[in-house]
Amino acid sequence: MAGADRAASMKAEAAFQITQLLYRYAEHIDQGQLEQAAALFAQARIHTGAKQPLDAAGLLALWQRLLILYPCGTPRTRHLISNPIIDITEDGHSANVRSCYTVLQAVDGFALQPIVSGRYLDRLACTDGVWHFTERDYRQMDFVGDMSRHLRVPVRPAASA
Repeated sequence: MAGADRAASMKAEAAFQITQLLYRYAEHIDQGQLEQAAALFAQARIHTGAKQPLDAAGLLALWQRLLILYPCGTPRTRHLISNPIIDITEDGHSANVRSCYTVLQAVDGFALQPIVSGRYLDRLACTDGVWHFTERDYRQMDFVGDMSRHLRVPVRPAASA
């Protein structure tokens, strides 16, 4: 039974670390710390709908081109990450993660409101005891509100299946 308890404890610790990584990403974006957010994807491929997946540098360049940052240095958003479903492989070295996001925004003349909601589909790996992203799919944008004060270009929700 001790082996089963140890395995369960290791999976619980992995799930905790993975969840913290999801939340850290949201915190960096909301604080306007785009470089720190991109660094979380240093070992990842990011799917955005472009022909080729992006690396961390490409993702940072995309954010810098598209996101509106206000004089306070932030996008005036709150990314809420919810419902993480974490499937850790038997060997404990990788995981598939599905989670939901809702982005709230408030700026002068624009009352607090949800502006977009969708899902993140992530793959992660554990190297030397540290979890990191290996892949993220940004294409699961389900509901789009008024994002005119968040992005410099208009966006549409993902096509329905």
